[in-house]
Amino acid sequence: MATATRTVSDICLAARDAARSLAALDTDTKNAALHAIADALIVRTDEIVAANARDMQDGRANGLDAALLDRLALDPERIAAIATGTRAVAALPDPVGEVVEGRRLPNGLDVRKLLVPFGVVAVVYEARPNVTIDAASLCLKSGNAVVLRGSSSAKHSNVVLATIAAEAASGAGVPQGAIGLVAGGGREELAELATQDGVVDLIFPRGGEGLKAALKAVATVPVIYAASGNCHVYVDADADLDHAEAIIVNAKVQRPGVCNAAETLLVHTAAAPAFLPRAIAALQAAGVELRVDGRTRALAGDLAGSLADATEQDWATEFLAPVLAVGVVDCVQEAIEHVNAYGSGHSEAIVTGDVRSARLFERGVDAACIYVNASTRFTDGGEFGMGAEIGNSTQKLHARGPIGLRELCTFKYVVEGDGHIRP
Repeated sequence: MATATRTVSDICLAARDAARSLAALDTDTKNAALHAIADALIVRTDEIVAANARDMQDGRANGLDAALLDRLALDPERIAAIATGTRAVAALPDPVGEVVEGRRLPNGLDVRKLLVPFGVVAVVYEARPNVTIDAASLCLKSGNAVVLRGSSSAKHSNVVLATIAAEAASGAGVPQGAIGLVAGGGREELAELATQDGVVDLIFPRGGEGLKAALKAVATVPVIYAASGNCHVYVDADADLDHAEAIIVNAKVQRPGVCNAAETLLVHTAAAPAFLPRAIAALQAAGVELRVDGRTRALAGDLAGSLADATEQDWATEFLAPVLAVGVVDCVQEAIEHVNAYGSGHSEAIVTGDVRSARLFERGVDAACIYVNASTRFTDGGEFGMGAEIGNSTQKLHARGPIGLRELCTFKYVVEGDGHIRP
């Protein structure tokens, strides 16, 4: 197990050495290691909870807000869920060696495109200690060594979780160094990790815009950003209003401090008179602060006095809190334009009974995940059947949306001939 007493370079080099063996490791051994990790999490739950309690205490003392504290918190139920997710990854098909496509060329050569591990994957993340296990599990199953770098706010939790994962995996036959933790340093440590050219093959940051900017400033290793989520729910003219109310309350309230929570509600002008008063009442009953445009306020009736005016900045803000911006639009195209102007390309939803509106929204909105008559809260590797995820990418190259096993692979071409030479 890599610890803070070793340099970043040492940890990354150990991961590179492990990656060479891990890439060829058989599926049964990898699955056995994942089950060993899940078992160890359950057995050592009290140890994990105790370490997390120290982080929670420090977080409160340092003024972490409620959303960050919620991300940070671990209890036996959440630990059991992490273990279940690890077993779910073990149950998934091994992507390594999967034939993406194959064909015989006119000259008789057989060409196959195979999925293969990247090698060494670094995951940089903030607040969420569950990412320690999710990332380790996904990287192990996809044949990658992983270098983990969590935030200082979760340092005690991350050390315990990474130690448990590394010890359990090693005991099941995974090479030493395959799961490494970089911990204890500041931004200079992040910069050193992000410049491990030829050693680290890919970095996934999972955090806010500050982390993204810090990496962009220094990274020479390729980066896929699991970025912020300024997500919208649009209620169309022909929406089922019972469904619409349930969806927006779920998308905003079920867990407001996560990247797939809704931050803006848009309502078609034809649906607004009937829908907005009930939606406002339901959201306020759930403790949501509403920041609204003039047309929403005009339809709010007796509730108008409890509403704040939305600013231009509100439409572009990922609140990560029980705060929601609300506006009225004249048509689906106006909703699409608003989402594309202010959204972050994460998850966007339309509630409608009109197939044409649904198709216009699907094709017109530029985002990784589009929902028709469903909550944005489903954007998650576990919900998508991936077992877990490293994050949700809003980029368009290689991986987009939840990053699971197949997204942790690149590919190689294998070409077989029978003494072929090129004329």
